[in-house]
Amino acid sequence: MSDLLQTSDAHFGTEQPQVVEALVALAAQQRPDVVVLSGDITQRARPAQFRAAKAFVDRLGASVLVIPGNHTIALFDLWARLTRPYARYATVFGAELEPVHSSQYLLVVGANTTRAWDHKNGEVSTAQIDRVANLLTAASPQQLRVVVVHQPAAVTQAEDRSNLLRGHHATMPPCHHATMPPCRPAGLVDRRGRPRAGRAHSSALHAGAARVGAATVGGPSRNHRLVAHTPWGA
Repeated sequence: MSDLLQTSDAHFGTEQPQVVEALVALAAQQRPDVVVLSGDITQRARPAQFRAAKAFVDRLGASVLVIPGNHTIALFDLWARLTRPYARYATVFGAELEPVHSSQYLLVVGANTTRAWDHKNGEVSTAQIDRVANLLTAASPQQLRVVVVHQPAAVTQAEDRSNLLRGHHATMPPCHHATMPPCRPAGLVDRRGRPRAGRAHSSALHAGAARVGAATVGGPSRNHRLVAHTPWGA
């Protein structure tokens, strides 16, 4: 069985130490093949926040796929935001903003939905959709194919519609961006097979219960497992 552990919106700078420790322990217990961090790993893209995020990632003991979120780009440093928006991110996590993890049973494709000129809303371009489609088409029959974005391509609650990806439409989760846990009550995967994770470490969220769960998903032999870590309230 291949395990994928997804978490999102760590917002280092507002993180809760007890939740960070719990997630490190969860990773040690589950021993996933890959950990996916689907955006907003910092609160204000400050160097100290990136250092704290990197220290956390280094403790997970697994291959890690990280993508940017809107909070990954500096909000108040307008010069940095417009001229080198991902410079601090790249210093810690590398210059690749759309990483790919490929193994015998998993293909995980990251897509950067952030834009330097828009602090909140996300979008995908035609070129991005073509890239993802080509990678998914080339996947082997044994691979579970997962596409990771930050802003959601679909939501389960009407009040979250303002967070949807803009521009070209594509169904490309796992993701998160809104402040409430959007997982369906029945589980961690919605009716269209879209796994979701909310703000996992941070106190910057609306009231929500802790939730960690697993769902067996997809694949020819259904031998893949997604473990999603959703909000732990302050």
